[in-house]
Amino acid sequence: MVRKAQRAGYRADTRRVRTVITPEGVPLAFTLGARGARALAFGLDLMMIGAMLVGVSLALFYMARAAGMSVDNPASQALVVVWIIVMFASRHVWFLLFELGPRGATPGKRVLGLRVAARDGGRLTSEAVVARNILREIEITLPMMFLGDALRQDADAGLMGWAGAGWFLLFVCFPFFNRDALRTGDLVAGTWVVEASRHKLEAALSTGEAARQGHSALTQTTYRFGEAELAVYGELELQALERVLREDRAEALAQVADAICTKIGWTSGRGDERAFLEAYYTQLRARLEGGMRLGQRKADKYS
Repeated sequence: MVRKAQRAGYRADTRRVRTVITPEGVPLAFTLGARGARALAFGLDLMMIGAMLVGVSLALFYMARAAGMSVDNPASQALVVVWIIVMFASRHVWFLLFELGPRGATPGKRVLGLRVAARDGGRLTSEAVVARNILREIEITLPMMFLGDALRQDADAGLMGWAGAGWFLLFVCFPFFNRDALRTGDLVAGTWVVEASRHKLEAALSTGEAARQGHSALTQTTYRFGEAELAVYGELELQALERVLREDRAEALAQVADAICTKIGWTSGRGDERAFLEAYYTQLRARLEGGMRLGQRKADKYS
């Protein structure tokens, strides 16, 4: 029974794994965020936004009371305007601000170990983040406004509310109707929500002393990379490179070596691709681990 459960869990995990090929020809594997985790992350964000609004509202209220302001006082009206601006900004700026950041995740997503990524493996652009968050107004805010009308006694308003409820359920259930768990905002923006990379790198690939020294037995070349050459890639690309080295397919090694050489402006000897990649892997890993010890992480080449 235990083995069956383990196999079922393994299949469930692999069903959420997607592999994309970067412009450098490096395959990157992403694990899609579970639908439940995404919903919980959104709920946490809403709770944080609500707590922030309560705090701002109380602060403005005590400011107005301390100053003895009346309803007709211009200063009181200015505070009301400030409150309205904060209310508006909380719905829009919160998600945009955090998802446009280097982590590509709101606080709720970070708690659940999720982040937003481009489906083509490229850079997460500001246009994509704006598009996916504008669609949230159509998916959630507007239907919820109509749904609120269902509480009224007026018959027409009640019908409008039920229409809003159907609208809301349609968009809420949309991620269950596609294999990548995309909401309509993701579909339009070309994004998906994936599990964030681990805080620790996986166990190092054993490359031998020659690779650690950057020495090639085939060409007697010593590969030593500078800061500029190593700074172009991050943890995600390191793990993808490790998979290529473990699989040890000559065609893939040559393709990835050519891509990295093009990226950093190097040339490796023909047939010497594995030595080149092992040296690059070892030195890149050392650089990333050194950055981690200083609290400086580079999740991927776009960070």
